[in-house]
Amino acid sequence: MPTPADRPEDSDDPFAVAEATLDARPTVPLERPTGPVEVEERPTVLVDEQTLGRRPTVKVPAQRRPPRPARRAPLPVAVAFATAWAAALCYLPVAAVIGLARTLEGEGGLGGAAHAGLAGWLLGHGVPIGTSIGPLGLPPLLLTMLIVWRLNRAGLHVTRAIGARRSGKVGDTLLAAFGIALTYALLGSVAALAVDGKGTEVAPARAAINFFVLGLLGALAGALRGTDALSALARHTPGALRAGVRTGAMAALFLLAAGAAVTGLSVAIGGGQAADTIAAYRTGVAGQAGITLLSLAYGANAAVWAAAYLLGPGFALGTGSAIRLTEVTAGPLPTLPLLAGLPDGPMGAAGTALLAVPVVAGAAAGWLLTLRLNRAGDQDGPPWSQVLGGGLLAGPAAGLVLAALCRASSGPLGDGRLATIGADPWQVGLMATVVLGVSAAIGAAAARTFGPRPKA
Repeated sequence: MPTPADRPEDSDDPFAVAEATLDARPTVPLERPTGPVEVEERPTVLVDEQTLGRRPTVKVPAQRRPPRPARRAPLPVAVAFATAWAAALCYLPVAAVIGLARTLEGEGGLGGAAHAGLAGWLLGHGVPIGTSIGPLGLPPLLLTMLIVWRLNRAGLHVTRAIGARRSGKVGDTLLAAFGIALTYALLGSVAALAVDGKGTEVAPARAAINFFVLGLLGALAGALRGTDALSALARHTPGALRAGVRTGAMAALFLLAAGAAVTGLSVAIGGGQAADTIAAYRTGVAGQAGITLLSLAYGANAAVWAAAYLLGPGFALGTGSAIRLTEVTAGPLPTLPLLAGLPDGPMGAAGTALLAVPVVAGAAAGWLLTLRLNRAGDQDGPPWSQVLGGGLLAGPAAGLVLAALCRASSGPLGDGRLATIGADPWQVGLMATVVLGVSAAIGAAAARTFGPRPKA
């Protein structure tokens, strides 16, 4: 083996060392075969404008542009616009109906219609209106439901406008909800100052509080859906509690649906009396239409009162009155078509059958609870802790919902005998907690034992 040449004396140059190393390597010849290169013959094609014109045109896709960043609206602008739009959509129908009725009755005037519309709008928020006969504080619950729905949409729109859609951020949710609530409270104070005057008295502070509460509840529900923070909160909630809240809400809705059905059936049975009541006003077509619309606006109140009637506590239509399955005590009442469906006396044996309606509503909600858990559980069925725990926790959830609705659907109509109208929230809430909770647990356990088994 050849060895590299010695490093030159007294040389530290690396290049000299490399040259000495290369000089010591032997030279080895490389043998590579050579051959002719074959060239393929290709015909020459003459391309002219006529030939190019006969060829089909191919559309080349354009280069994709990078997506533009979404424009986000400032929070104050989004909140102000969404809140004002929600308030306008709730106020204008009330003012239009009242203005039309005043015009047909010969009491036209844009100012009067606007003033009366504001008073009705405030009443829909539960703000009492002081009059010569006393405070009018019985809110038309159908208008209240419209207000909450529009505020719900406002919360949803604000989360989209500020770029928080499906972000799952609780902070953005609370920011949007509180912004809408504060703006809505300001609008309520301004409306109260406009209505407050000769003949009507409204407390701006009370209006601000009511508007803030409704604005916060409605906007928070919409913002939770818009940011998808509700799903994030649900994932951190115990399964039994989550199932109980959902089942309680369903049981309350079932009972309210039964109350609405009972109300409609009662009014239909007393349809002759309702028609006579409308004809007795002798106010023309406009007046009769106004009375009918007024009855429809308070139809949601009647559904809540009917649910309290089915539960047992019943409701009151005046001081000292009581309308329940076992007792009917009522004095002179306003002549409204809606009141034509009131029972004439205790139901007797039929009342016993009506007491089973809340039990059926709770059992149905409990049965659906188990079916829902079956879809997410194993083949052996959901654990008994979730079945019974969710059923029992449905009682307090339903009780809170029904108690809140009883409170929202009650109020005075003056200082006289009609100063107390509606159902007692405490009695209804406690009765719903017991009846619906126990029946939901029984229905859930029955579905767990006798219902369909989950699919493998």
